[in-house]
Amino acid sequence: MSLTNSPAWQPFAAAASAASLRGEQLRLVNAPGLRLDLSAQAHSPALQDASAALLTQQGFDAARAQLFDGGNANWTEGRAAWHTALRAPVPPAMVAGAILAERERLRQFVRDADAAGRYGCVLHLGIGGSDWGPRLVTRALRHGSTRREVRFASNVDSHSVADAMSRLDPHDTLVIVASKSFTTTEPLANAEVAMNWLRDAGVADPIKQVVAITANVEAALNLGILPDHIFQIWDWVGGRYSLWSAIGLPIALALGTDAFDQLLAGAAAMDEHFRTAEIADNAPVQLALAGVVNRSVLGYDSLVIAPYDSRLYHIVPWAQQLEMESLGKVATADGSPTGVPTGPAVWGMSGTDCQHTFFQWLHQDSMGAPVDFILCEQPDHAYARHHELLIANCLAQRSALLRGKTFDEALAEASATESDPARARVLAQHRVHPGGRPSSLIVLPRLEAFTLGALLALYEHKVFTQGVIWGINPFDQWGVEFGKVLAKNIMRELDSPQTSRQDPSTRFWIDAISRKH
Repeated sequence: MSLTNSPAWQPFAAAASAASLRGEQLRLVNAPGLRLDLSAQAHSPALQDASAALLTQQGFDAARAQLFDGGNANWTEGRAAWHTALRAPVPPAMVAGAILAERERLRQFVRDADAAGRYGCVLHLGIGGSDWGPRLVTRALRHGSTRREVRFASNVDSHSVADAMSRLDPHDTLVIVASKSFTTTEPLANAEVAMNWLRDAGVADPIKQVVAITANVEAALNLGILPDHIFQIWDWVGGRYSLWSAIGLPIALALGTDAFDQLLAGAAAMDEHFRTAEIADNAPVQLALAGVVNRSVLGYDSLVIAPYDSRLYHIVPWAQQLEMESLGKVATADGSPTGVPTGPAVWGMSGTDCQHTFFQWLHQDSMGAPVDFILCEQPDHAYARHHELLIANCLAQRSALLRGKTFDEALAEASATESDPARARVLAQHRVHPGGRPSSLIVLPRLEAFTLGALLALYEHKVFTQGVIWGINPFDQWGVEFGKVLAKNIMRELDSPQTSRQDPSTRFWIDAISRKH
């Protein structure tokens, strides 16, 4: 049955449409490592009651329990989505042995490298979930002491890997090949380039400087990688949720095992909050409900992530993958359509750069988009006035989106500098801001490994909750797989032109490019 035909949907949609969006009431939710301010999201007692009824109808409690218990959360592929087990202080008994063993192997590898003074440089080759998480964390936390230079290459465009290898010492570089399946085109193609780079530099045995992180151990062994240089992840770890596994090795190498452990601890604390907090005080659930209201009722088709901390630069593409590879699907468990849009396009930029790039559109476009503002109370630099300016800009932009500016206010402003009443009225029209635009404010006390882990887990559980509400599976990615299959077919045709059922444009370019090779 589609969501729109379900008993709880119409009361929810009606309450959301009628709810206030003017921020008359302070709405703070306290969670481990952060505070969530939802004052600028739609809210009313009726919406709160309707939300609880919708969650009950959609089986939220059972779905959440299944997520933590290793049940069939990824129901289209018939497996668990057990990323919470990876960061649990005491993992579930069924997987505790494997998780703790790999966790200790990772720590020991880093300890040995530190003790021997090995690997001043790390070249991490992954893509998607094997890349964005480690890239985000190492960039965000490198204001502390970094032990190694870590470079990332993901794109199959070799400009990417060539740039990453530039100015690295091949004799002191560890190459990490991160691929769950160990069949993914990009990391394997880039690994070949990196191996040749090591070989050309005179490294006697390049394979000894290569580490694999994969669920396909046999494939890594077949490539010649040493058994003690292979770290395992498991089938029940989704790629975009794999940061917490051995995929986090570059984080531990760059920042130390203590920082990696604190990252896991922050996420685990958010897990416990999500698992136990009442719905009204549950930060991921409340953030998810706001997102459902904005997308499926109010009709906003995108979400802006605006971290007012330049160290969180990579949280935008990380969140893009998390949300846009998980949501936006149309089929529910029984195959029926949801009947409502199920995911926004996610985009953004760090502040204050974003204000000089697209905030004009956010303020005065006929629709605009909701914004997640992210802010740290305390900086890790000595320029207090700069941080005050950053905070002031963040709060001002959020306030302007919420309050807006009426025609009368704009007219009074224009009339103060324009003597011609007719021209003042024209100018006033250009200065009107609709206001009433939704946003959330996420405030971390300081950007540290613990608080960053909590922030990332907040978004993970938000996406999971939205999947439950919409009745879709947030853990598969059939669109990605479809494109991969087509790419393999085209590669075969580029290698050996043949008759195929391609559209005219694709056929033209296959023929044109294959003739030049």
